[in-house]
Amino acid sequence: MSEKITARRVSTRLGALQESATLAVDAKAKALKAEGKPVIGFGAGEPNFPTPDFIVEAAVEAAKDPKNHKYTPAKGLPELRDAIAAKTKRDSGVVVDPNNIIVTNGGKQAVYQAFCSIVDEGDDVILPAPYWTTYPEVIRLCGGNPIEILAGSDQGYKVTVAQLNAALTPATKAMLLCSPSNPTGAVYTSEELKAIGTWALENGVWVITDEIYEHLIYEGKPSYLLDVVPELADQTIVVNGVAKTYAMTGWRVGWMFGPADVIKAASNFQSHITSNVSNVSQRAALAAITGDQSVVADMKAAFDRRRKKIVEMLREIEGFEVPEPTGAFYVFPNVQAVLGKEINGRVANSTSELATLILEEAEVAVVPGEAFGAPGYIRLGYALSDDDLVTGIERLQKLFNA
Repeated sequence: MSEKITARRVSTRLGALQESATLAVDAKAKALKAEGKPVIGFGAGEPNFPTPDFIVEAAVEAAKDPKNHKYTPAKGLPELRDAIAAKTKRDSGVVVDPNNIIVTNGGKQAVYQAFCSIVDEGDDVILPAPYWTTYPEVIRLCGGNPIEILAGSDQGYKVTVAQLNAALTPATKAMLLCSPSNPTGAVYTSEELKAIGTWALENGVWVITDEIYEHLIYEGKPSYLLDVVPELADQTIVVNGVAKTYAMTGWRVGWMFGPADVIKAASNFQSHITSNVSNVSQRAALAAITGDQSVVADMKAAFDRRRKKIVEMLREIEGFEVPEPTGAFYVFPNVQAVLGKEINGRVANSTSELATLILEEAEVAVVPGEAFGAPGYIRLGYALSDDDLVTGIERLQKLFNA
């Protein structure tokens, strides 16, 4: 009897989930730093800047206002949803009804609710790899089957229509699109987006498009799926948020929008699992997207400077193949050439082993490609100070070029 009780203590659904690899690496790096070790972490996707002052001041004022101490609509403050609609039109040219917008507890909740609202048990979901670690977990949590397509460094980490055709099955319900990409920094052109969107339209495939890094594009102009293929609006869910653009990862404000029937279902769901997002955070997000946007340009300039520096320095490491990222704040080197070789008297046969070796031998935290469905690669985020970036990569140069 006791064995049966033990076996059922944790549900099969949650028991199958894996911890976020990026958060695990970041936690380990912070724990080592707390022990006094000079670890430099390239693991987390988190800007090192403080949230801009005018946003914080808006939150302070909001906290003092009793109207923000009470429940508000589960799908978000009406004025914030209006502002998100205006921001969407301003940035992408896409017109969205504020009634079809849900404000969520960060981008992760938006991603989960997007999949949960359209994916049924047994549905196939095409997932281009390298992918953000959360995507396959939430697809499975919703009963779907992640169908991974690897787009390696040889194709700029971008999936092709030919690959999508090869992955298509009678059970295909949706595909995930992330541009600019976490973990690679790859950015799809408008022509590439149009080809993918047209393919999805012709095949009746839903698209969940993650645009959280939309303002962090360093070459050319941003392109948006629904701008280049507006006919796809009835089978597309867009997820976004303030975390990366405004250095607001801890404020937990994201959003999603899509067709009215899907948004209604997702809104009902949110009303049962979280109700409204913190009103203080919503007021801060309202200030962010309606306020002075020069702060975005300032942070982007710093990221761009770091992007160029980290690529330059990583390319000096023997065995590292380093495509230049054009968006987000990650670089994703192909390190297959260093696997199986002796490094400081040790040999790593996988990038998981290599990441451990790097942490222990160089006191630098990176995320192995296995976490992103791409063994043979590692991810380094460059959303850290210029000094830490240079010091960290110098340690890698010393380790690998010895």
